[in-house]
Amino acid sequence: MELQERLNEVRSKIDAAERQSGRIAGSVQLVAVSKTFDADAIRPAIAAGQRVFGENRVQESQGKWPLLKSETAGIELHLIGPLQSNKAAEAVALFDVIETVDREKIARALAEEMKLQGKAPRLFVQVNTGLEPQKAGIAPDDVVAFVEFCRRDLGLEIEGLMCIPPADENPGPHFALLAKLAKRCGVAKLSMGMSGDYETAVAFGATSVRVGSAIFGAR
Repeated sequence: MELQERLNEVRSKIDAAERQSGRIAGSVQLVAVSKTFDADAIRPAIAAGQRVFGENRVQESQGKWPLLKSETAGIELHLIGPLQSNKAAEAVALFDVIETVDREKIARALAEEMKLQGKAPRLFVQVNTGLEPQKAGIAPDDVVAFVEFCRRDLGLEIEGLMCIPPADENPGPHFALLAKLAKRCGVAKLSMGMSGDYETAVAFGATSVRVGSAIFGAR
């Protein structure tokens, strides 16, 4: 199957999941996860009309996205991988959305860089819904206080929450927890769901899903 066919299939499944869940058509944004793929592999997705992409690493993104953004207007680039504080300046300069604000040090670094650069990428807080020690993210019990800290102490506008459920668990309860936390925090956006569970995420209220291998193929 060609990339455009895979992309269209994912779009169709999102549309169907929206209808089945009583969601408004087009309410779920597709973030095509292009990590590890080079510019030549990404261009067919852009040619097929995809404009929102996700990347895991700042350095890798710097090697391909400035050129791709210069070639096509309207690209929206999301950082969906862990961010180190020494990469905050580069992240603010390149990304339109940073989904992995996961600790005070990162929040402070981003706030400082946003002031220095006069840029305001949209921000999501990553939540470790499964409390996995190897995974980044704020513990669920600490999310409301952390979002309030970002707003009150740093002047950051937090747009939404993001999670990656444990691979060996039913994702539904994790998506439900994220939606509950978002309401408590007063944020409207939910980034949840990947290639194996994005239709479930739509049913639980995802406003964006991050789909990579189902579009680009195996890495």
